[in-house]
Amino acid sequence: MRIIPAIDIIDGKLVRLTQGDYSRSKSYSDNPVEIAKGFVDSGIEYLHLVDLDGARAGEVVNIEVLENICSQTTLKVDFGGGVKTSEQLKRVLDAGAVQVTGGSIAVKNPDEFQSWLDTYGSEKIILGCDAKDGKIAVSGWQESSEITIEGLINSFQGVSNVICTDISQDGTLEGPNLELYKQLVASFPKLNVIASGGVGSQDDLLALKETGVEGVILGKAIYEGKVDLSKLSEIGLC
Repeated sequence: MRIIPAIDIIDGKLVRLTQGDYSRSKSYSDNPVEIAKGFVDSGIEYLHLVDLDGARAGEVVNIEVLENICSQTTLKVDFGGGVKTSEQLKRVLDAGAVQVTGGSIAVKNPDEFQSWLDTYGSEKIILGCDAKDGKIAVSGWQESSEITIEGLINSFQGVSNVICTDISQDGTLEGPNLELYKQLVASFPKLNVIASGGVGSQDDLLALKETGVEGVILGKAIYEGKVDLSKLSEIGLC
């Protein structure tokens, strides 16, 4: 199971939201590049970078942070937040991202998202399924929909990587929705399901590994000292 730290950006700073609420934002660093370098020092290979400004604005905003992290570290970065057009997608890939996550675009413009999958392949394009009470939310989680996680996955051809975030758990440190991930892995055995939201301890990571997810994204647990990345190898997680 891949361990994937998250860096969420507002105004160029590393922040974490609680349950997707922008009014419940906490800043952890003015220098996300240095944080990313620290991940490398802890043996981490992957990074989930989210442009929260971009997610809310509907266009990529914090491209410079992406460029700096990609040019100054060896991390394999997947980027999400505000990527709405093929031009923005190319810009993000040219900036160094190895993968791009599309969430809102998959709901609001599914034909465009399918064209990304067809053009760049499923290894480059990740489907972002951010859900609350089983229904997909978009635009930085500010808008809800009636689309289910399963319905969104089934609406596309060629998807192989899916990030599923349980918004109600995200940033709470209260534990991930294990049943959700067990269900997704069972329903879509050929998908690489990446869990996100709620991790608050090493025990949570071990429990997620048992569900069969391919990877797990964690953020606040790192910044609040609940998970020490440098010690994950001791329990067979990194």
